[in-house]
Amino acid sequence: MKLQFIAVTTVVLWISLWPAAITAWSSTDLLYNGRNAGSGSSRSSGKSSRRSFLKRTSTAPGVLTFTGASLFQPQSSFASASEQPSLKFSTSASGIKWADAKVGSGPTLKSGDSVSIDYVLSTTGARYGSFIYKTSDKGAPYRWVLGDGSTIPGLEEAIVGSEGMSPMEPGGIRRVILPQALAYDKLKNGNEDCGKKGTFGPVPPSQEAFEEFQRFKNIYCNPDRQYQPDVVIDIKLYGKRIKE
Repeated sequence: MKLQFIAVTTVVLWISLWPAAITAWSSTDLLYNGRNAGSGSSRSSGKSSRRSFLKRTSTAPGVLTFTGASLFQPQSSFASASEQPSLKFSTSASGIKWADAKVGSGPTLKSGDSVSIDYVLSTTGARYGSFIYKTSDKGAPYRWVLGDGSTIPGLEEAIVGSEGMSPMEPGGIRRVILPQALAYDKLKNGNEDCGKKGTFGPVPPSQEAFEEFQRFKNIYCNPDRQYQPDVVIDIKLYGKRIKE
């Protein structure tokens, strides 16, 4: 009876907190404040500069604020929380929830094209917080070729677009919430390819980001978990932009 009481209490608590979590995922504290994009050398060159982007993120608002904590731990913000409009999510035909914090400019990508992004990876369900990993911590973007099999289908769909979701353009910033089937479903039974380069990315690098990788592995490569929570990814797409 005691165990049943604890289980019921846990379910009730989770249901009561779920609306707050959904509201938090609608925050526009993404990779950086979209209104500041395109300034400086990025605008004059017509390209999305990763160096200038990472420099801006060092003083930008937090990426995801599920519980009020800023992931970037900024020294200051470009804009106060009251000045940031909330994201309005749409849902693609495949079930991806998505919202653009900033729309880019330039040619869209197709299968066979090379892709370079910075991303922030989080989860909708974890006991000790939602954040997992962000590429800007290690100074290297995530790169792959569209359609080469190295990357989860939901991320590729977020880049090229699909029914109900427009394609991203260079310089754009998008938040996507991916269901299990479009994320790490193939890793759910403790797949030995978990973390193996060139398979089911993006995954935190096991050597350069050991703690983050272990956290990811415990959530998405764990045969003892009955389900995988949805994946939240903030994407900053690089590439040649149209001059503004």
